[in-house]
Amino acid sequence: MQSRTDTVAGMEQTLKVVRHWGAPAAAVIFFALWCVGEAGRMGPWPGLPYWPGTWALVVMTTAIAVAVWQPYLSLGLTAMLLAGQLLYVFPMMEANHWAIYIGSFIALSFILWTAPNRVRLVAGISNVVFAGIMTYLMISWRYGYGVGWFMPLDLGDRWALHYYGWQLFAVLLLIAAGCSAVGIVLRLYQERGTLFLARNEAQASLKEAEVELVIEQERTRIARDLHDVLAHSLAVIAAQADGTRYLSKDQPKPVLDALENIAVSARHALVDAQRVIEGVRDDAMMAPQPKLSDVGPLVERMRQGSLKVQHSESGTPVDLGGGQQLAVFRIVQECLTNALKHGGRGTAVRLHLDWSGPGLTIHAASKLPSSAVNGGADDGGTPSRTGRGIPGMRERAHLAGGWLTAGPDGEQFRVTVFIPYGPHALPRSEAEPEGPGVEPRTEVLGETEPTAHG
Repeated sequence: MQSRTDTVAGMEQTLKVVRHWGAPAAAVIFFALWCVGEAGRMGPWPGLPYWPGTWALVVMTTAIAVAVWQPYLSLGLTAMLLAGQLLYVFPMMEANHWAIYIGSFIALSFILWTAPNRVRLVAGISNVVFAGIMTYLMISWRYGYGVGWFMPLDLGDRWALHYYGWQLFAVLLLIAAGCSAVGIVLRLYQERGTLFLARNEAQASLKEAEVELVIEQERTRIARDLHDVLAHSLAVIAAQADGTRYLSKDQPKPVLDALENIAVSARHALVDAQRVIEGVRDDAMMAPQPKLSDVGPLVERMRQGSLKVQHSESGTPVDLGGGQQLAVFRIVQECLTNALKHGGRGTAVRLHLDWSGPGLTIHAASKLPSSAVNGGADDGGTPSRTGRGIPGMRERAHLAGGWLTAGPDGEQFRVTVFIPYGPHALPRSEAEPEGPGVEPRTEVLGETEPTAHG
């Protein structure tokens, strides 16, 4: 199948070259053959300027040469030649010159091959008219006088056209039909090759789509299985944490706070898993998604998880789109999670949201582990590797129309994110009030900057 496709593609390429240069090449061959055939009757060299059929040969050669690029010009040149002969501007055809008219039918074959349907129809009708005029010019005693084919036409045009006109007209139409058949066959062959290649491309695309569908179905199955496992595990963690907290009320407050944080985090993780797995439908994300207003509660939960988060904002908050709000939430969540993952309990994190520019700029910074600062692995033994956190954050920022940079900076790991507001953004106080008695957040809970390790 592949070899046949390659063969058809090669033929298509060849036909394109022939289609582009075929008409000029045919014109050169047509002209050269006439010069060779008439060399003995043109007189001493250079005899072409003085040969009676020179004008007709030059006009027909030009008509062939421009048939592909300027089909109407080609037809106009043929019409000009015939009109010039009718008006005695150009010399009449002699007995051995009539075949120059075949150049019009050669040009017709190229037009039928390459031109649009409307031009092809005009060319076909025009050549039928041309054949009729050629017949009259070749038989009439006023012009060709039979061009040597017939007996002397002493009885006038009416008798000659009555007896010989249809015969000569049929011969010219037969020649025109043969040339037209060549052009039509070439056109049909090229269209067949194009359809063959298009069919193969469609089949390949369908096969790829089927493979992608199978992969997507398998991903969905795995995701649902993973959801079931996570849901069970997280529910058990939340239940055990709550039970231990209620049964250990005499324990120190930090222990109780840690147990409460475990339970709350497990429930939030369970909700997030359900949003991701069950919220994806054929018609979009149907479940509610986190918003910018959820960043504050997220920071509070991470503080309870023993991160020292210093959160601040500057400028006038602006209402972002739903997708941008989700991107901001997920990026902040990833930064804080990575800080806890790589730095451990008690890691200082600085988070700042800057609303003063043409978009929201998020700065996050967290202290690198001493092993990472010294060039080793985070855990001191396992070589460091790039995870999916930073690429995922960068992709979310890109989909929100912005950008993200992340990397070590001295003893800290910094993340900088920019999310543009968009053309119709309004200050949040105008677009979506946060509720009665709630002032816009401009808290400064400490220093601020970026975080996250991939």
